Amino acid sequence: MTSDITITKEETATGGRYVAVVSGHEAEMTFSRVNPELVIVDHTGVPDALRGRGVGQALALHAVEDARAGGWKIIPLCPFMRAQSLRHQDWADVVQQN
Repeated sequence: MTSDITITKEETATGGRYVAVVSGHEAEMTFSRVNPELVIVDHTGVPDALRGRGVGQALALHAVEDARAGGWKIIPLCPFMRAQSLRHQDWADVVQQN
């Protein structure tokens, strides 16, 4: 796993994305805001150059930590986020399986 992952959040009125830049490559996890208490994670994109380095996992964990801090729930529509949430039962406090 890469320890030098910096994740930033870009937010709009209707959603946004978490962005990780590692070794000059950008990975993202996008989300839509349903209401102040609920977001839908709808896409995770990690370029081939970063695969296997834990970048997607870092984005998922960041989204979970952000939800906990902000007091909202996540619906994981993105297949990657859904798979991660099923592996991490400790995320059940903020991940809403549909």
